[in-house]
Amino acid sequence: MTIPGIGRLTATTMLIDMPELGHLDSKKITALAGLAPMTQQSGKWLGKERIAGGRASIRRAIYMPALVAIRFNRDLHEQYQRLLKAGKPKKVAITAVMRRIVVLANTLLREERDWLPERP
Repeated sequence: MTIPGIGRLTATTMLIDMPELGHLDSKKITALAGLAPMTQQSGKWLGKERIAGGRASIRRAIYMPALVAIRFNRDLHEQYQRLLKAGKPKKVAITAVMRRIVVLANTLLREERDWLPERP
């Protein structure tokens, strides 16, 4: 709950729906949440990367807190703006922030520490 944008309900939902949080590496935890980009291609045909699979309940629980975090968390706001300036659609940028929140929560739980606004 120390991450700006994550409240008590979101933190509880994340812990209940993903008890693996804090025990897996970043790639596995984002795939488990369904926030890892999956490439679709076959032969010479190149498709787009999309998020697929995972636990929809986590994605639903993190969407609105991601919007709040974009407004009030300086680091996540900067990441969102950087993606928009790179030409990414807004939904893609929001999904990237959602992924970042899951990775951040996983890291903080694994290292048993709180989020700090200033990097050490």
